[in-house]
Amino acid sequence: MARSVNKVILVGNLGKDAETKFTAAGTAVSKFSVATTRRFKDNATGDWKDETDWTNIVLWKNEGVAQYLTKGRQVYVEGRLSNRSYEDKDGVKKYITEVVAEEVMLLGGRGEGGEGGGGGGMQSAPRSAAQRVSPSGGGASKPGGNFDDFDPGISDDDVPF
Repeated sequence: MARSVNKVILVGNLGKDAETKFTAAGTAVSKFSVATTRRFKDNATGDWKDETDWTNIVLWKNEGVAQYLTKGRQVYVEGRLSNRSYEDKDGVKKYITEVVAEEVMLLGGRGEGGEGGGGGGMQSAPRSAAQRVSPSGGGASKPGGNFDDFDPGISDDDVPF
């Protein structure tokens, strides 16, 4: 039987500071959103256009990393796609697609935020953020019923670039 692959690699900017919560069992889960922008030429007008996609990211068992994942920072995220569903408070079934991060690295210089941080080189986040995350017991990728739909809460005015 052929093997399957579920791998996502993103390089983009954080839209807001990461938030960390804990499950009932005490496991840390950090959530943040990453904006990735592609540039393309509009065939109809010949003008260059930018299109930004927002991706929700979930990082398990790395509670210390959230303090470094701040709005505007450029990050490298490697992980896998995950789909889940839940019922909201009105009983409506909601579906969510997100990336479960296995590796997160801060990019750019040591400057504050992702704006002109200088250097342009790759800078690893604290060791706990750059190491591979190995969820144990299979339950790490499926949060309990206490998690709501992850809304990045970002408007066009909040985009840092």
